Amino acid sequence: MLRSTLRTRRREFVRLTGWSLVEAVPALLSGWLVARAVDDGFLADRTAEGLGWLGLLACAVLVGAWGTRQATLQLAGVVEPFRDDLVTLVTTGTLHRSARVGQSADTAGVARLTEQVEIARESYGAVVLFVQSFVVTAVSVLLGLAALDPALLLFVVPPLAAGLALFLMALRAMAARQRAVVLADEAIAEQVSTVAGGLRDVTACGAEATVRRRAGARIDEAASAARALAGLTALRTAALGVGGWLPIVLILAGAPWLVRDGVTAGAILGALTYVAQGLQPALRGFVQGLGGSGLWLLVTLGRILEAADPGAAGAAPPRAATPPPTATAQTPGGTLPRDGRVELHGVTFGYAPSAEPVVRDLDLSLASGTHLAVVGPSGAGKSTLTALIAGVLEPQVGQVDLGGVPVRALDLDRLSRSRVLIPQEAYVVAGTLRENLAYLHPAATSPDLDAAVRAIGAGALVERLGGYDAQVDPALLSAGERQLIALVRALLPPAPLVLLDEATCHLDPAAEAVAERAFAGRPATLIVCAHRISSASRADLVLVMDGPRCRLGTHDQLLADCALYRDLIGHWDQMATDVRR
Repeated sequence: MLRSTLRTRRREFVRLTGWSLVEAVPALLSGWLVARAVDDGFLADRTAEGLGWLGLLACAVLVGAWGTRQATLQLAGVVEPFRDDLVTLVTTGTLHRSARVGQSADTAGVARLTEQVEIARESYGAVVLFVQSFVVTAVSVLLGLAALDPALLLFVVPPLAAGLALFLMALRAMAARQRAVVLADEAIAEQVSTVAGGLRDVTACGAEATVRRRAGARIDEAASAARALAGLTALRTAALGVGGWLPIVLILAGAPWLVRDGVTAGAILGALTYVAQGLQPALRGFVQGLGGSGLWLLVTLGRILEAADPGAAGAAPPRAATPPPTATAQTPGGTLPRDGRVELHGVTFGYAPSAEPVVRDLDLSLASGTHLAVVGPSGAGKSTLTALIAGVLEPQVGQVDLGGVPVRALDLDRLSRSRVLIPQEAYVVAGTLRENLAYLHPAATSPDLDAAVRAIGAGALVERLGGYDAQVDPALLSAGERQLIALVRALLPPAPLVLLDEATCHLDPAAEAVAERAFAGRPATLIVCAHRISSASRADLVLVMDGPRCRLGTHDQLLADCALYRDLIGHWDQMATDVRR
């Protein structure tokens, strides 16, 4: 991912490097200017000339300060897109895992999104800044030392290389301990999230001591991991001492030999300036940045990438935005389904490998334009069947066809154009009413909207809200009003299949009948998870679900042959009587 960022943000990195070179001007010139000030100025009794050289050094420092400011500003152009990529990656991976059949919700994803992404963002910015600054400064210092006297490099390069080698060798162990800290933090977040979601059950069962013990164990593990990581900071200090401070000691100790070899006092003082004012601060930033922020970046980013992989074991791969290679062979001519014909061939589906299937060996064939009502007791699998037909879920066994095309062979775009699914809780977004109504059919004109609104019976709602261009606040709408908006939205696109999963449950019976007749009048297949018996009586066919057992027939046939259907009608009639009372 870091390599990808370097490729896609090349222009920003070039600008950042350019300003880093400006920032390194003092590191390149400081020692040489000090040497000139001493040798050509003060030691030669030319004080004014010496002050002039120091004045140039002050100007170089000002130029470097300007470069530092600009480099810091350029850093945002590199770091913020990296953060956006991480947020997208974490959110996508968390949603894939949470929606995966047979898997519990990914509660640790909260820690990755709210904590680890920000840690990675801050660490990435620090690493880029410190590493680039160190490289540019170190090269500038070594060039400056070579310009003063190549012999000075003997006192700087070996200890610098030794310090870097010591630090890099310790980095692997530090990374392992840093990873332990990250995993411990995730474990705490997951434990706390689980406890927070079940506080009432914990209290009711008297399990406070057990929960306290488990949470305490997670916290103790995190503290132990943090202490182990802190124990390795001594290696960073040693690396900094060898690479940053030892050259100063060696130059001072070797000064007599250098003088005898013809190195001037100004050159020696300039070398000390290079090391003390340039190399040592840059090395300190590099060691602390890479040893702190770099480790956080390495471990946190690795954890994010590992946890965000939607193709982990047991995961169903997401639908491709473009047709997969096999889709062309399965989809005749690579076209959309020919019509709204729905066929299920031996479909079996369960929410976990060890769970009883919700749908078992189901065969179903609906001609295009059929109006089917699906009924059954709560938990019988009505919504599951709807999701299977809509392609939201994939069967473990069998196949679902739409218009002669396997649903699993349709890419996301074709699937979206082939069917419309409206769930029980309708989605309404903040925006204009027009944007909400035309969301699935952006090309819809005002006359198109008028016709759909009239057909659904939502005219009074549109008038109350202030017309199509009025702003809509979903929180101010009732559940029934949100369902009316969703129904108009579903009526507009020319999809050959419409699925209403109790999408009219918050409407009164008269409004429900108007909406269902509007959809039944279209040349499309209509599948309704019935909320009332009236929905079943209006349908061409009724599918009665009772777990894996299903019965298909007309309303009259099922009244005569299906005891469960008669019981459901009796239950609905009793509910209607109670409501009237």
